[in-house]
Amino acid sequence: MSGHLSLFATATRYALTGHARNRFAMLLVALYIPTWITLAYVTIPDRPAPFRLRATGQVLSPAGNHLTQITGALNAVTLIAGFMMFAATFTGGAFDRRLAMAGYPRFHLVLAKLSALTLVCAAISGYATAVTGLAWSPRQPLLLTAALFWAALTYGALGVVFGSVLRHEVEGMFAILMISILDVALQNPLSSSGSDSTLVRFLPSYGAVQAGMAAAFSTDSSLQGLGIQILWCAAAVSCAFLVFRRRTRDALPARRAPHRPAPDGAPATPAPARP
Repeated sequence: MSGHLSLFATATRYALTGHARNRFAMLLVALYIPTWITLAYVTIPDRPAPFRLRATGQVLSPAGNHLTQITGALNAVTLIAGFMMFAATFTGGAFDRRLAMAGYPRFHLVLAKLSALTLVCAAISGYATAVTGLAWSPRQPLLLTAALFWAALTYGALGVVFGSVLRHEVEGMFAILMISILDVALQNPLSSSGSDSTLVRFLPSYGAVQAGMAAAFSTDSSLQGLGIQILWCAAAVSCAFLVFRRRTRDALPARRAPHRPAPDGAPATPAPARP
């Protein structure tokens, strides 16, 4: 048991060290989140923006700048989590393959990445909630933090998927950027007339948006929205595990088939390799 804990602790330490060395990501966390949320508060008019929250059926009328702050916070945390996990997976691919070739258990590597991702998402979600609360007080800050956390965790797992299957950094960054922007923008009543359409229910952060709006502007808890986001997160984590497992499996060297001695006058033929 102690051996497994030691392997997990070592892999987790390497994963967290890799995130800490990503200075650009640290800069995004420190500056991008408060800048985005503050600009939304200052530049968007504070006129009431009535909309129907599908998760609870309520018609809410929050100030437009408050509404945009919530969607801005969701956009910020999903972008940062996706970028960080994509960068860690893309740049650390060779290191992961070497560890797998050396016999390091892949389960411990995956669990360490998920643990590091969980800590990162918890930190940036709490930070985004605190920054939002500087101007006004969301009705349910803990539920808002939970909505931001599960959305960030979902995009972090998608970052692992993109970092494993895409060949170039620009492709991964563009994919995360466009998916996050379109995902949140289509659900913002101020920027999309179709924010109440059936189509938005299939977007990756739909559950988090519903739970976040309920947490910010009402006293009703949208546990249904949070449950939908957790399902999206589970699907993304499963995909991340599958692609990571395939990548490290392909890195293992193929076994050479032993040569059988050939009879006199016949060419030597290798024995069939064991499956």
